[in-house]
Amino acid sequence: MTNFIYLASQSPRRRQLLDQLGVRHELLLPDADEDPEALEVVLPGEAPAAYVQRVTQLKLDAALLRRKRRGLPPAPVLCADTTVALGRTIYGKPADAADAVRMLGELSAHTHRVLTAVAVGSARKRVQALSASSVTFGPVSAAQLKAYVASEEPLGKAGAYAVQGRAAAFISHISGSYSGIMGLPMYETAQLLRSFAFKV
Repeated sequence: MTNFIYLASQSPRRRQLLDQLGVRHELLLPDADEDPEALEVVLPGEAPAAYVQRVTQLKLDAALLRRKRRGLPPAPVLCADTTVALGRTIYGKPADAADAVRMLGELSAHTHRVLTAVAVGSARKRVQALSASSVTFGPVSAAQLKAYVASEEPLGKAGAYAVQGRAAAFISHISGSYSGIMGLPMYETAQLLRSFAFKV
């Protein structure tokens, strides 16, 4: 068995959380001709939990092919995807600053769910887990939203915010996995890695 995994994610937070678990990892990022954003298109009427799990499996399919195509040494590949949902409405990454303001305005003074799916796979085996947490925003003023979006922190983040960043000032209550809200639920990830004989 290998003593490292491939991480198919550009998220520095996921790298940080794997480091925290003591799991050695190497990045397995998309080639220039791949379009990872195309994998994140929501299907009509798709429920948030079904969406995030389907996208994670698609990411894993693409990453396993990438490893094989590059002729890299075999090792398990870890993929994850995080989405924010208010009811059945899915909030992905904002298209621009105006879209971020819209998303955050809709989340203001409401409780939403943060769903993170994690999958670990090899040529012969794959396992997956889903972490669901709830986050309550207090009322956020238009001026607060504008200042936060101006920091550019919301861009590239599901739901247009980072729980470990400035948006923490908006959050009145969290129930669930803090690391899951960050993008990689530690408990579930450790369980998946143990099934590949990692001591975590």
